[in-house]
Amino acid sequence: MEFLKIETIAINLLGYPISYVELIATVFGVVSVYFASKENILTWATGLINEIFLFILFFQIQLYADMFLQLYFFIVTLYGWYTWKEGLGGFKISQLHLKTRISIGVGLFAGSLISGLFFANIHILLPQFFKIKAAFPYTDSVVLVLSIVATFMLAKKKIETWYLWIAIDIICMVLYFKKGVFFLSLEYFVFLWLAIYGYYQWRNKLKHD
Repeated sequence: MEFLKIETIAINLLGYPISYVELIATVFGVVSVYFASKENILTWATGLINEIFLFILFFQIQLYADMFLQLYFFIVTLYGWYTWKEGLGGFKISQLHLKTRISIGVGLFAGSLISGLFFANIHILLPQFFKIKAAFPYTDSVVLVLSIVATFMLAKKKIETWYLWIAIDIICMVLYFKKGVFFLSLEYFVFLWLAIYGYYQWRNKLKHD
């Protein structure tokens, strides 16, 4: 469909042309993160729409790790929606033990390297699907791996989810700016403040539980 192409412009904002796919993805992304900071189950429904349109967008700008990440997000979003529906997730806000944090840190580092190597060569491994070389495969892979873990932590209501989202938002702000999707980059600036807000909201609830 024509409106799903990044060349099809929805609006111009201060001289920057915003495509329909970038606009829809961005709006629903902001709404989803806002609902997450409020511990509102609607975060999952709005997240599904965000993920579908980001998948389409990232394929067109060669951020393949981010594209595959949306498939994971889609599955985990359905899982998160189900778990939260069962008594708002069946979980209370909690935090990880130090040993678990260290293990996750090592896993994040290793996973990012392996993923980066794969996406750096995806145009060689799967040339029939990916004719253009991946852009920033290692940076993109850090976003992929951190996001996978952060989303799982969000579903389990672990407060460390917000540490990871803050790191992800900072990286994405720079990455998307470099790729020229400035509205999406701006979205992650908003995400950064929503993640900080979400952290303080959850920390206060953790203290009082």
